[in-house]
Amino acid sequence: MTAHIIPVSNQTVFAIVVGEHSGDTLGAGLITSLRKTHPDATFIGIGGPKMEALGFESLFAMDELSVMGLVEVLGRIKRLLFVRKTLVEYFTENKPDVFIGIDAPDFNIGLELKLKNKGVKTVHYVSPSVWAWREKRIFKIEKATNMVLALLPFEKAFYDKHNVPCTFVGHPLADDIPMESDKTLARNTLGLPHDKKILALMPGSRGGELSRLLQDFFESANQLQAQDSDLVFVAPMISEKRVEQFNALKAELAPDLAVQVILNQTQAVMTASDCLLMASGTVTLEAALIKRPMVICYKFSPVTFFLGRRFIKLKWFSLPNLLTNKTLVPELLQTEVCPDNIVPLVKERLYQDQSQLNDSFIAIHKQLKCDASKQAAKAVLDVLAIKD
Repeated sequence: MTAHIIPVSNQTVFAIVVGEHSGDTLGAGLITSLRKTHPDATFIGIGGPKMEALGFESLFAMDELSVMGLVEVLGRIKRLLFVRKTLVEYFTENKPDVFIGIDAPDFNIGLELKLKNKGVKTVHYVSPSVWAWREKRIFKIEKATNMVLALLPFEKAFYDKHNVPCTFVGHPLADDIPMESDKTLARNTLGLPHDKKILALMPGSRGGELSRLLQDFFESANQLQAQDSDLVFVAPMISEKRVEQFNALKAELAPDLAVQVILNQTQAVMTASDCLLMASGTVTLEAALIKRPMVICYKFSPVTFFLGRRFIKLKWFSLPNLLTNKTLVPELLQTEVCPDNIVPLVKERLYQDQSQLNDSFIAIHKQLKCDASKQAAKAVLDVLAIKD
C-alpha cells in the first residue's frame, strides 16, 4: 500500500474499490460522470488501469481481489483479510465523503458494513446475486449500504420487495455498444476473412476458467473443423498472461488446431464472429448486446460446485436467459460441458437462421440502455447529499 494521505481540503473524496476488469470499466464510467459536477474531486481506493488513467489512486493492485470460487478464496483468505483491515483503518483515519464498492460483494459488503458503522456513507454498485442464492444476505446489505445500484431491472424489483434502497441505473455496456454491430468493419479491422464462418473460443478471463474449459473447447473445435475445414477459430484474450496460458494449453491439448489469438479486442472479436463458445459471466450480456449467437459453458472446481449447488435457486445462470426469463441461449454446466453437447449446439447457431434470436437481443438492449454511468453518478450524489 502507498503512503498516500487524503489532503485536508474542501475537495470531495470518493473512495472506490473494484475487484476485476468489469468493475474497472464501471468505475471509469462513474468517475467520468462524477467529474462533470466535481472536477476537483479525489478518487482513491482500489482500481484498475482504466480508472487509474483518469487520475484514480490505487492503494492496492486490483488483482489482489480477482479471485472466484469458495476453494480459491480460502487459499487467499489471509491476504484478503489483511487488505480489507488495512482499508478500514485507512478510510477511518482519512474519511471519504462516500465509499462505493463496485461488485466484488464478498469483499466489499463486509468493508462497507465496517465503514458505515464508522460513519461513512456507502454505496454498493452492482447487486450481488441475492435473488439467486443466499437470499438472507440482503439483510446484511441493508445494514452495510445507504444505496444499492442495480444494473438489471429484476434486481430492483427484488430489493423493493424487501424495502431495501435500490436504484436501477441500466447497464453501461448497453450504452457503449451500438444497436447494430458491424461485422464487416470488425473483420476488416482484425484482418479476418469475409467469406468464411468464424467461431470465437472464449474460455473466460481467469486462469481457473481456462484450465477447466479449454480441453472441452479444443476437442469441440477439432470436431467442428473436421466437419468444416473452412471454419475459422479466433480467441480473444484479456492479458498477456492469459495468452501464455492459452497457448501452453493449446500446445498440450490441440497442437494441430489453427486458432488466431487476439489480445485486448474482445468486443471486436465478438462482432466479427458468427458464433461464440464462451464461459459464463458479464461477457454473455456483452455478446447479447453485440447480437451474436452463443453457447455458454461453465465449470466450477468440484468442491465449489458441490457446496454451491445446494444453495442456488436459479433455473438459468446466464444473463440473457435471466433477463428474458426463458432459455434464449443454451447453457451447459459442469459435466454437461463436453464435445457431445457443445458441437451440435454450435453447429445449429453457425449454420441456421438466427433472426428471431436477434429480435430478442434488441429487446434486451433497449431495456438496459439508460445512460448508466450518469444514473449511477446521480444516485451516488443523492447519497452524498444525505444529512448526517
